[in-house]
Amino acid sequence: MPDPRFFETLGPVSVSALAAVGGAELADPTLGERLIATVAPLDDAGADAVSFLSDPRRAKNLSACKAGAIFMRPQHREFAPDGCAVLLTPHPQAAWAAATALLHTPRRHEAGAPAIHPSAVLEEGVRLSPGVIIGQDARIGRGTTISPGAVVGPGVAIGRDCFIGANAVVGFALIGDRVSLHAGSVVGEAGFGAAPGARGVVDLPQLGRVVLQDGVTLGANSCIDRGAFDDTTVGENTKIDNLVHVAHNVQLGRNCVLAAYTGLSGTTVVGDGVAFGGKAGVADHLTIGPGASIGASASVFKDVPAGETWTGFPARPIKRWLRETAWLSRSARSRGMKDEA
Repeated sequence: MPDPRFFETLGPVSVSALAAVGGAELADPTLGERLIATVAPLDDAGADAVSFLSDPRRAKNLSACKAGAIFMRPQHREFAPDGCAVLLTPHPQAAWAAATALLHTPRRHEAGAPAIHPSAVLEEGVRLSPGVIIGQDARIGRGTTISPGAVVGPGVAIGRDCFIGANAVVGFALIGDRVSLHAGSVVGEAGFGAAPGARGVVDLPQLGRVVLQDGVTLGANSCIDRGAFDDTTVGENTKIDNLVHVAHNVQLGRNCVLAAYTGLSGTTVVGDGVAFGGKAGVADHLTIGPGASIGASASVFKDVPAGETWTGFPARPIKRWLRETAWLSRSARSRGMKDEA
């Protein structure tokens, strides 16, 4: 269930209503009145949840799923769990996204409310600059400074002795003590998720949070996306430069450093003490082991073992990269000499 501090629950809704909004066909009409209260991925879905199957590689392991309803393609119907309400559609992920709108909606700032919402809780010693907006039920710890034009969304919790820079935007987030978010940084906006639908590409709902632990620094104009379901997390004392992007569901360890223009794709897991040079990029669903170093402009497409230094495009261990670079240099010189002769 999405965190109620950040998402309103609208359901329950009947399976028939979900089928209608998703443009799907209900395989067994007798299950149309079953009530669904929430959404969840296949592995976590319970009897009151609707999920989807879009990856055919997971179809054969679907028997253990306990979801009350599942959107899936007609060719995968035979793999549906017993007793599940099956919603047949060529575009299960897009149909699920449409159904989600009937069950959950993000909390937004109340229209017409004061800039500092009356339900917000500010401890003694919080310093607010002109133009600050703080949403309903937000909580801010003592000694925290919030600079001009910053926006703190509904339900956000910010710890003590933090610094929120000018025009920073914080939503869907739980933030520890002594955290610094510099000017123009954005925490908690929707991560990038899209799927093909009957009328083109549609956005997928992002129902998770961001958790920043104590001592984190986020540079100017950097972004950390909230999770799709689970949290995007940044560990204690990690330091992030300006113009860095951390995508949804990333787990970033403690005492990491990320130089400018680094990009971490969704669901990347980064161990403690990892260093990223400027403009480093990491593909999605990878693991970077503790103590590893990723060189500037490196493009990582494979898991990186703990303690290793990788660089290049595609990234590989630095000793291998140096040998290959030296070989290419020698080959180029040799070819040049032959051409001159």
